[in-house]
Amino acid sequence: MKWTKFYLPDAYSPSMEQLVYFHDHTMSIITSITILICILLNSLLWNKLIDLNMNEHQMIETWWTILPTIVLFLIAIPSLKILYSMEELINPTISIKSMGHQWYWSYEYSDKFCKELESYMKYNKKNDFRLLEVDNKMKAPFLTQIRMIFSSSDVLHSWTIPCLGIKMDAVPGRINQSSLMIKKPGIFMGQCSEICGTNHSFMPIMLESIKLNKFIKWIS
Repeated sequence: MKWTKFYLPDAYSPSMEQLVYFHDHTMSIITSITILICILLNSLLWNKLIDLNMNEHQMIETWWTILPTIVLFLIAIPSLKILYSMEELINPTISIKSMGHQWYWSYEYSDKFCKELESYMKYNKKNDFRLLEVDNKMKAPFLTQIRMIFSSSDVLHSWTIPCLGIKMDAVPGRINQSSLMIKKPGIFMGQCSEICGTNHSFMPIMLESIKLNKFIKWIS
């Protein structure tokens, strides 16, 4: 991401790729409708309105009822497919539990080796990302199906990383889950996107994607 970028962030997960494709698909439909409406408005402004046969035209009324329904189906069907695919869990290899606290995140790896860590925002240094750098990064292997489990110990939080297409609320007393599959190695950043209190803007998320063998060495 760059400061001058107006488009969506680059996709690093299948879910985000599908969301980008759906955005392009929907924008092409909206652009086509906007151009059509502008053409019709232009013709209406310059029309003399003397064609009496246009007063009763049942076929036009039928089509301008059917066409919007077809357009809504073209938008709704891929939207529902993406929604259900994001909620689907397909044989996860690793489960990671993320707990929201005031005002930091904690992560728990408890599949085979029990490992816990707390992630606080770091104070600004010369080479750090401002308001995004943390002392303990969450680590996860890429090209591996991961199950993310979310909850909170106090108030509502929301675990969000835009370029991975994942956003899930952390609700106290409740467990939410979501699937995650990272396609490339790297460091991915996000922030709590729920207005959870005074220090809401100081709850950054930093995920480091590494190879599976390095992840096994790190967790063991």
